[in-house]
Amino acid sequence: MSYREGHYFSLEDHSFENTPQPRINFPEISEKKLKEIWRETLQKGMHGICFSMYEDGQKPGDVIIAEQVNRRIQILKPYSKWVRSFSCIEGNEHIPRIAHQNGMQTLVGAWLGDDLEKNEKEIEALIELANEGCVDIAAVGNEVMYRGDLTEEQLLAYIHRVKEVLPNIPVGYVDAYYEFSHRPKITEACDVILTNCYPYWEGCPIEHSLNHMQSMFGSAKDAGQGKRVIITETGWPSEGGSLKGAFASNENAMQYFIETQNWSRQNNIEVFYFSSFDEGWKVGAEGDVGAYWGLWDKNEQLKF
Repeated sequence: MSYREGHYFSLEDHSFENTPQPRINFPEISEKKLKEIWRETLQKGMHGICFSMYEDGQKPGDVIIAEQVNRRIQILKPYSKWVRSFSCIEGNEHIPRIAHQNGMQTLVGAWLGDDLEKNEKEIEALIELANEGCVDIAAVGNEVMYRGDLTEEQLLAYIHRVKEVLPNIPVGYVDAYYEFSHRPKITEACDVILTNCYPYWEGCPIEHSLNHMQSMFGSAKDAGQGKRVIITETGWPSEGGSLKGAFASNENAMQYFIETQNWSRQNNIEVFYFSSFDEGWKVGAEGDVGAYWGLWDKNEQLKF
């Protein structure tokens, strides 16, 4: 997810007076102490992590071998119960299979776009993986409405098709938190609400980021009217510039991770952190910050 015109943070639209303050006074602690807390938070484990597929020089469309996926799963499995994948073809099908072999649960996505022939391959591959027992939650499409790749009716047809074939697996669709109140037909069709919540991409200053993310989650929860709500992406870049009041830096990335994970753990909120590894190909798609969302760097080393 990247910046969306018309959706940005304004302090005037929020009331944080009665919100509990963080127990950590981040501006007052040293960088060394911040890194220690970040490591301690990571060691406690995450609910879920978004799987970063591509090494330097690789990009979507390249076919990735199982050995590469397995190497990265081995790095992630001590820290996360769940892993989220974004596609079911071109090597992405290895992710849920290897994750399950290693005792991890899976949120498996079929990537949908304007190429209907490729969509068929994605949907059929998702169903095949589910029939193998490798899919715990199925995500039919990711931000398709935002990109305008399909009509709402086309997307709904894919969702209903997967639900019919996989009646015992929760099926949802991934998009920004506000889409679920804007598109009630899609929300109604989903068994589970899969929402992306990015304070950074709305230009929110780091000091308000946790509160703003909580309000995003609340919006999706209200739209879901009692349905299970999972945050499928949230994170903060460690470098690459700024967007309005949001600044990419090591310190801000560490603070956001710590606060998000503490909130998730204390409130039993299912969060998939974005993302596992830095990926260079995303520079073109999201600007300089696109390459720096990982907890691990592009060489698979922990950043902090």
